[in-house]
Amino acid sequence: MRIGIIGSGALGALYGAFLAKTGYDVHFLMRSDFETVCQKGLTVHSPLGDFHLDKVNCYNDVHQMPAVDIVFVGLKTTANQHYEALISPLMGHDTRVICAQNGLGNDERLAQLFGPLRVAGAVAFLCSNRSQPGVIDHLDYGHIHLGNYQRLPDQILQRFAEMFVSAGVDCKIVDNLAEARWKKLVWNVPFNGLSALLDKPVNEIMADPQLRNRCQILMKEVQSAAALWNINITGDFLKLMMDYTNKMKPYLTSMHLDRRNGKPLETDAIIGEPLKRALEKGKILPEMQKLFEGLKAIG
Repeated sequence: MRIGIIGSGALGALYGAFLAKTGYDVHFLMRSDFETVCQKGLTVHSPLGDFHLDKVNCYNDVHQMPAVDIVFVGLKTTANQHYEALISPLMGHDTRVICAQNGLGNDERLAQLFGPLRVAGAVAFLCSNRSQPGVIDHLDYGHIHLGNYQRLPDQILQRFAEMFVSAGVDCKIVDNLAEARWKKLVWNVPFNGLSALLDKPVNEIMADPQLRNRCQILMKEVQSAAALWNINITGDFLKLMMDYTNKMKPYLTSMHLDRRNGKPLETDAIIGEPLKRALEKGKILPEMQKLFEGLKAIG
């Protein structure tokens, strides 16, 4: 099974590197890291064990890449307008597009472009940063859930999960991808959102009682919005996310780093889209609305 990684940043490059290290046929589309990785390879620092890939199948032009069996999409959602241009050249007769992006709405857009039977999703709980060109720092966690878009898992998805497991990645199959997406928002909305808005790392947010309480309010708003779409997120799950975050090593979220680096923020996909879906059901989420407006004001 041949894998193409589109969006070879802190998430895509890490998971692709784990697969490549294990001997799988992985091809990376790279832009800013291309020259460095061509010359020096790809380095991963990880609690699962550091490693270096001397030879990497990397490209700076998608048209030079071969057709693949799986396109693993790790793009920032601010680049979604490039879906068709970046993914279409890699599509074979049975290619599956697996979206590992944050937020809501991405799977639907991919299904419009390539058909719902071609689309699946990956939901990762991961602390990882691209510290410099060709170097990925995997700091903590890293488990990933795979699910098909609007249908039950199949053999292709099962095979991909088995590849991750053989590469040392904790990977599980889920029957309900939409539920997994909303559950990821329980963490992403408060911690990606507030870290970017306030320019504070996660550990500083957790150390401040007022901000910690604000996170819990945001989590409950995500929980209430999900319920409008018949997705049950339990109070125990909210507590689990707080427990995970308490134990997390000091970490700068992806949105926080984007703000510091002057890049566009994933505000629409992570916060705007769930807000919109709640409003479609007549539900107002005041704390999320305040967060959304604050983030929009800074970019």
